[in-house]
Amino acid sequence: MSSNALYTDLSGYYDLMCSDINYQQQSASIHRLHQFLGNNGKQHLDLACGTGPHVRHFIDLGYQCRGLDINQPMLDMAMRRCPEAQFNLQDMTAFYLEQPVDLITCFLYSIHYSAGIERLKSCIASVHRALNDGGIFCFNSVDKHRIDNRLSIKHFAEFEGHHFAFESGWHYSGQGENQSLNLSIAKSQQPFTQQVDVDADTSLHQTELWQDQHTMVATSFAELQALLAPYFEVHIFEHDYEKIVPWDLCSGNALFVCVKI
Repeated sequence: MSSNALYTDLSGYYDLMCSDINYQQQSASIHRLHQFLGNNGKQHLDLACGTGPHVRHFIDLGYQCRGLDINQPMLDMAMRRCPEAQFNLQDMTAFYLEQPVDLITCFLYSIHYSAGIERLKSCIASVHRALNDGGIFCFNSVDKHRIDNRLSIKHFAEFEGHHFAFESGWHYSGQGENQSLNLSIAKSQQPFTQQVDVDADTSLHQTELWQDQHTMVATSFAELQALLAPYFEVHIFEHDYEKIVPWDLCSGNALFVCVKI
């Protein structure tokens, strides 16, 4: 099943899949960084906005918001959540805005959905064109050389009498410009056994299982800085939304804050 088909099929469960994410904290952190480093304007665009949870918090922070995504069912949910915002069905690697904005965000590692270096370059150029002078582009990224293919993230949730198990992990072969995001979603009427392999546990239940391996662009932070440098003054911070700390040059996840030049 393709990634887009999977997300369309499960768009009603997307917020549940991301239920462990503190959207309010992430939005507030980027708002602070925009105050410190940006032009402090209030026009905001969220790339790969999904169902709009970040947009909702930026509206509450006083921004005039827009959202952009390639998945219409997600955008339909976002419009219900944020009727004050404007939403557009566009590809973030080649998008156009009639009016520029002051802040562009791309959360949840969605920058990697560019799926190739040339498309990533196009995304960066589109972002630069869409920003006002002094505007900033904020996103989080993973360094391909620091990916541990053995690691994955799991969490469990309940919704409308069903039990869900979500698992995701990065995989990089060690060469090339592509890495994969491996995603597994299991739905059952019986609780899953915590702390065990989801695939093994599903054999114990009457379970619906969705799996996807989505191709995403792979870059090192050094390569990413080089792509951004012609357009932006680049600041890299630790992937910590509770405090603003410069990147330690070691961790494999980081927050990029890019000021238009």
